[in-house]
Amino acid sequence: MESLLACARSWVKEHAGSQVPHLLRTEEWLRQINPAASEAMLLAALTHDMERAFPGPDSPKQDPSRGADDPLYLQEHSERSARIVGDFLREHQAPANLIEEVMALIRVHEIGGWPEADWVQAADSLSFLEVNVQPFLDMMSSTRAGWTPEAVHAKFSWMYSRIRLPEARQLATPLYQHALEKLRLQAERLKLPGGPRPSLQAQGQE
Repeated sequence: MESLLACARSWVKEHAGSQVPHLLRTEEWLRQINPAASEAMLLAALTHDMERAFPGPDSPKQDPSRGADDPLYLQEHSERSARIVGDFLREHQAPANLIEEVMALIRVHEIGGWPEADWVQAADSLSFLEVNVQPFLDMMSSTRAGWTPEAVHAKFSWMYSRIRLPEARQLATPLYQHALEKLRLQAERLKLPGGPRPSLQAQGQE
């Protein structure tokens, strides 16, 4: 199991660029919240966003104005990652049943749906709230990016609220609170139109 995971980690580190910390931390979070996680779950957690490492004409584009949970974008992103990871696993002679399981988990990593998928989704959210907050705050500085304080707030809240597992939600709560406080301070610092709204205040639950 570790041999294939080690190959996947090297692949991620070589190609994923700024997404490397998030992907590596997702695997680490999954190991923490579920020490019995299977090889397929760990591989899916580690590689779930790899389509972003290989941009092409079919790369999905996220439009903040369509909401953080835009189903079309989430489906296209997840399907494309599953295809790319499936090809990588086939190149490394992974068993067919393992490839299918990893691809199935990646296809639903944004929405979950069954126990193994919910664990992967929770690890993704925990990692996002720990290491991907600042890049979204930075995008607020560019009007072209479309990430207004409201859009960033919606993204943070969705990544938190989608967690189904109570134990993972408990771990995510302080990360989410800290993310919202950083968002409030960033909006104030940038003096964005209207300033921080009441909805940007840190909250424990949403």
